[in-house]
Amino acid sequence: MDRWQRLTSQPDELGESPFWHPREGRLYWADIAARALRRIDPAKGEPQSWAMPQEPGCFAPASAGGFVIALRDGFYRAREWGAPLALLRHADHDPATTRFNDGKADPRGRFWAGSLFEPKTAPAAELLCLDAHEGMRLKRMAGGLITANGLAWSPDGRTVYWADTQAHRIRAWDWDADFNELRNERVFHQFEPKPAGWKPGDAGYGGRPDGAVVDAEGCYWCAMFEGGRVVRLSPQGELIESIDTPVLCPTMPCFGGPDLRTLYVTSAGKRDAQEKAARPWTGHVVWTRVGVPGLPVNFFID
Repeated sequence: MDRWQRLTSQPDELGESPFWHPREGRLYWADIAARALRRIDPAKGEPQSWAMPQEPGCFAPASAGGFVIALRDGFYRAREWGAPLALLRHADHDPATTRFNDGKADPRGRFWAGSLFEPKTAPAAELLCLDAHEGMRLKRMAGGLITANGLAWSPDGRTVYWADTQAHRIRAWDWDADFNELRNERVFHQFEPKPAGWKPGDAGYGGRPDGAVVDAEGCYWCAMFEGGRVVRLSPQGELIESIDTPVLCPTMPCFGGPDLRTLYVTSAGKRDAQEKAARPWTGHVVWTRVGVPGLPVNFFID
């Protein structure tokens, strides 16, 4: 674990959706459970927080400035940090049982967000795409799972990845960016399920796929929740590297820094006292240096 450093001084309840803003030299992320967005200039220290009226499942920078944000009941636009939130489009789901979770902008500037069906009793989550150039049209791209995660694109923009966390499965599609259509669905990688009776602290479980990002070589980096690791999969879906993390529940990686070779990882902090005692960085953003750079964040275009 000596390779890792801690970025934050206070833990998040549920850190998610990190991205590096190249124009500002800041790392941004969401604390979903605390209903807050956060940002930090790693060279200057303490993060800033921006309270949200609902859980922010994910967000992305906008090319014209500010952000697009997926809150529990819909998509919102803020023209700058701390600015008023303007509703772009209400969600089609019932916010009493469903909220947005993992998401980001695609290479063409559309904003995609997956949902999470909180009762976790039926595969009711969906992957939706908001297109500002079609009158804020909301298009259903995929569905059939409980918790949406792991959204990412290949460097050439021809492949979309999406994780089915409960099924321990990552799916892939061919993507027609011009028509915004997904074709040729397939299993990109299948992880082993959680053993019966397993509990945190036990051996024998590698975790389930949470948030993800793709590097410049087209490899898919995925945070393995309850697995205490981040894995790197080849473009063919083969496991080629596994890096242990100082947190048991990493939630999402992203690449940052001027050279995009700093791997930042958010984590879940609402864990039991025993786990926090064994892993005191639980809930914090941690980072390490890697050899292959990532890709720049995609901006929402409106």
